[in-house]
Amino acid sequence: MTAQETTTQTSSGAVKGTARDDGTLEFLGVPFAEPPVGELRFQPPALRAPWSGVREATGYGPTAPQPAGEGPVGELLPNRIEVGDDYLNLNVWSPGLGGAAPVMVFIHGGAFSTGSGSVSTYNGEAFARDGVVLVTINYRLGADGFFWVGEGVPNLGLLDQVAALEWVRDNIAAFGGDPANVTVFGESAGAMSVVTLMAMPRAKGLFHRAIAESGAGVSVISPGSAKKVAARMGEILGVEPTRAAIADVPHDVLLAAAAQLGAEISKRPRKKLWGDVARNLMTFEPIVDGDVLPGIPEDLIAAGASNDVALLIGTNADEANLFFVPTGAAQSMSPIVARLFAWVYGARRPGTVRRYKRNRPGANGGTLASAILTDGFYRMPALRLAEAHPDAYVYEFAWQSPAFDGRLGASHAMELPFVFDTLDDPAAAAMLAGRHPHELATEMHATWVRFAKTGDPGWPHYTAQSRASMRFDSSSRLTVDDRADERVLWPTRSRAARG
Repeated sequence: MTAQETTTQTSSGAVKGTARDDGTLEFLGVPFAEPPVGELRFQPPALRAPWSGVREATGYGPTAPQPAGEGPVGELLPNRIEVGDDYLNLNVWSPGLGGAAPVMVFIHGGAFSTGSGSVSTYNGEAFARDGVVLVTINYRLGADGFFWVGEGVPNLGLLDQVAALEWVRDNIAAFGGDPANVTVFGESAGAMSVVTLMAMPRAKGLFHRAIAESGAGVSVISPGSAKKVAARMGEILGVEPTRAAIADVPHDVLLAAAAQLGAEISKRPRKKLWGDVARNLMTFEPIVDGDVLPGIPEDLIAAGASNDVALLIGTNADEANLFFVPTGAAQSMSPIVARLFAWVYGARRPGTVRRYKRNRPGANGGTLASAILTDGFYRMPALRLAEAHPDAYVYEFAWQSPAFDGRLGASHAMELPFVFDTLDDPAAAAMLAGRHPHELATEMHATWVRFAKTGDPGWPHYTAQSRASMRFDSSSRLTVDDRADERVLWPTRSRAARG
């Protein structure tokens, strides 16, 4: 397929992208804020200054500073890293400049520490083909995005996301999109970000629908927990734990310190040492500071925040397999780990682990631990949020990958090439292990497009009475209160960030 150039105008200047023979357009690496370096490091995102002439937007831009993916999980989920200061950029795929198409803005995952909007699996050509303007974004990660000791403005990574949505509001019409019909969606930390944005006053009115894939409204930490992380980071670096001191630390040194800190947290995940971080096992997360984020997202949404935003939320059937199967931990894990996960995430009734074991005859300790972690960390928070929201729909992705002799299953991140209809992307090959169920990808992708266009994915709302959920699989079907005997073992209210 040949490609030609196309140009449009943004609030900062003209950009030149690529026009393809099928009519779709692509603009890559478009800045939405000033580079967050020098005096702007650890400051809220600054409005992008105008440029002269026409800016090239035919190739992806730099990515946020982050560690390289390593080990078997990194091999399954290839990342793209390009060093450069101008990393607060976004990418746009459009069906044409002349229309007013629905807009979808994707927020990538990566535990708030890795990832970018330019991962090849997130290519937006299929969305543009189907009449949607698709935007993928970058935001500050790790310490640059979420380090806080009580001074200055917190949650800079979230504010970057808000700045990107403001850019969409102000500029997307020039790319053929309708700023009055915006759906924000994300996966993992991106989904946690989506739900957090639903609870943030600064994001009010910037989007009209939301999709959360494998993330909900409890992955936040208290200011006290943030200060514990900051204090230890300062000790590792040998500097005072202040933004001024940290801002003088080169990115590579800061990343090395964050890696050491993450290893310490994983080795000794104790609340006394790390606060909420010991529960969530992510070194950096959104902070309930009382201003940028005024409370726990789950609580704020239950109280009515974003009642006017339709929500599609769901999880994968075997989320935690991604963390245990490729590393081999699932084969050697002690049965006590399942009990530990049940206790930490709130399923403390006697007989919880026995129930999960009865429902999985022959399961070893790793399989039980994965099932309980999947429910405690992903599925139950999603169901609680859906039950608390007046316009929510629930799905579960259950297609079983043949990778690792079928043991990977419907793991975390498995749904992404189905949502983007990018099964043929080489970056998805290891997860799919030779299978390419295009009919399921067509079905899921069409559901996301339909929800963006209409606010209705095609099945009933999830309520405490209906508990309807669409189970996406080789043969998809609607379920009603699936696995109810396990659901009732879990608390109806989270313990997140309340201490």
